[in-house]
This record gives sequence, structure tokens and C-alpha cells, in this order.
Amino acid sequence: TQLVQLFCRAHTRITTQTQLSTKQTIIMGEETLKEITMAEVAQHKTETDCWVIIGNATNGGPKVYDVSSYLDDHPGGAEVLLDVGGGDADMFFEDIGHSNDAREELKKHLIGILKLSPEEMAAKAKEAEEAAKKAAAGGGNMGMMLIVVVLAIIIGYMKMM
Repeated sequence: TQLVQLFCRAHTRITTQTQLSTKQTIIMGEETLKEITMAEVAQHKTETDCWVIIGNATNGGPKVYDVSSYLDDHPGGAEVLLDVGGGDADMFFEDIGHSNDAREELKKHLIGILKLSPEEMAAKAKEAEEAAKKAAAGGGNMGMMLIVVVLAIIIGYMKMM
């Protein structure tokens, strides 16, 4: 629930900033960033035109990146980016554990802020909540595995005596 509230607060802040501009753009530093919808991003998933969404409530909200010119330079290969092209790549980006250099490179390809409809915001919040539940449940499984390993070691030791 806290993660959902954090996501909603971050998106509300972005939406509020956006409403200040009649052109529906957001000014970050010296750059003006356009609001881009999920439908727009979905149209850009080819080798010559590849956009991805990266970002979440914990790191400033979802942003849109045009990685078309970076496909050949990506250390994991172009195919990795093409697999997530036209969609939300945040989970994949964060799970890999990209370096600070990779994050700096990503900034060079920033083209906009993801504009979410109320329905999309609700879906994202639900996804975030489910991910948090899975992460919490995963911790319990790790504890159980540790107990099994410790018991196996104890039993093995006792048999040796």
C-alpha cells in the first residue's frame, strides 16, 4: 500500500507540473520534455525506431527513451532492447543492476515523460503492489531454504558422530 501511495504521489507531482504548461511539456533543467502516451511508445519497436519506458515511483517516475541509435552499442546486444522496445522496460533495467555509466548513457536518450491515464495509473499501482507482495513472499522462501540447509548440515554432522 505504501508503494502504491508513493507511485501515486510521484505521478501526481508530475501531472501537476505538467498542468502548469499549456503545451503539456515538462521542463527539466534546460530541456523541455514532451508527454508521451503508452500508445505512442508502443508504435516504436523496430530496429530503426525503438523507444522504451524506464523509471518508477522510486526514481522520478516513468520516462521515455529513444534508444534507436544505441542498439548496436548496447553491451547486451540490440536484441535485448528490441525485446522490450515499445513498452515498459523498467523492471528489466533495474533487475540487471545497471552501472552508473549505463544510467548516464540512458540520460542521453531521454525524450519525454510517460503520460498515464487514470486507468493506466491504477494498473501500474496494482503491478507495483503485486511486485511488492512477491518480493515479500520471496524473502520468506529464502528463510525456509536456509532452515532446510541448516537442518541438513546438522543431520549430516550427527550421522558422522
